[in-house]
Amino acid sequence: MTITALAGASTAPAAGLGIEPGIYPDLPMEAYHGDRGSLSSSGARKLLAPSCPARFRYEQDHPQLPKKTFDIGNAAHRLVLGDGPELVAVEAPDWRTKAAREERDEVRAAGGVPLLADEYDQVQAMADAIRRHPVASALFAPDSGRPEQSLFWRDRQTGVMRRARFDWLPDPRNGRLIIPDYKTCRSAEPTALARAVDEYGYHQQADWYRAGARALGIGDEHTAFVFVCQEKTAPYLITVFEPDMAALRIAAAKNRRAINTFAECMETGRWPGYSDDIEYLSLPPYAERRDEEEYL
Repeated sequence: MTITALAGASTAPAAGLGIEPGIYPDLPMEAYHGDRGSLSSSGARKLLAPSCPARFRYEQDHPQLPKKTFDIGNAAHRLVLGDGPELVAVEAPDWRTKAAREERDEVRAAGGVPLLADEYDQVQAMADAIRRHPVASALFAPDSGRPEQSLFWRDRQTGVMRRARFDWLPDPRNGRLIIPDYKTCRSAEPTALARAVDEYGYHQQADWYRAGARALGIGDEHTAFVFVCQEKTAPYLITVFEPDMAALRIAAAKNRRAINTFAECMETGRWPGYSDDIEYLSLPPYAERRDEEEYL
């Protein structure tokens, strides 16, 4: 395993599952996700409402098996980034036959991504659209950076080890560092993406990854983290966006609460659910207004 070290930091994996601060260019995905002593951006979001620490810990203890819905996104990542599992076209119209399902399962067991023939053509067309886009093609230009880079750094306030896996880490150059993240989506229309930022916490991911770049000395306060979002249906439209400063300030506050929560849970061994008390709940505001007008 090749490791890029921090100045003055150990580059060897710590005892057990722990990993020392640094950039790990060749860390397998399974090892990255298997490090339960560190906190990722997705984990931080799972610690906060509408989720809770108990759900976070359960999902850590019960990892998800691969799902069919993940395959198109994984395949597109493979082609756009030039790194990842092998794409295998299965010559079948669907997965209903026993032979097709057996071949699909064999491909997955070998670490590949099985795709029906039309799906294989779909992801090829998606990658071609990225290469034609004036901004996206420059952000993911071959030989301009490295795919799937794992970063680990220690939070100064709590000592919590944080981690992030960059889709693409640009090579050092003059000017502002712009780090892209590739996502497939149903709609790349900007208003729809704004709702997705709120729903999935993409602004928290941006703040988290910028923090990692700063902590490891590859970025500064001017570093940009942008999302390259592509629709999964033709013509595979693309929108590149960066969360604004208001969104990033909120994200930093939410991430701080998540880190503090993780530190407390790790120290106490207690991972609480939604509430330990009897809750006093009101109707949703819209329901209260509706029924007041009708019945009161």
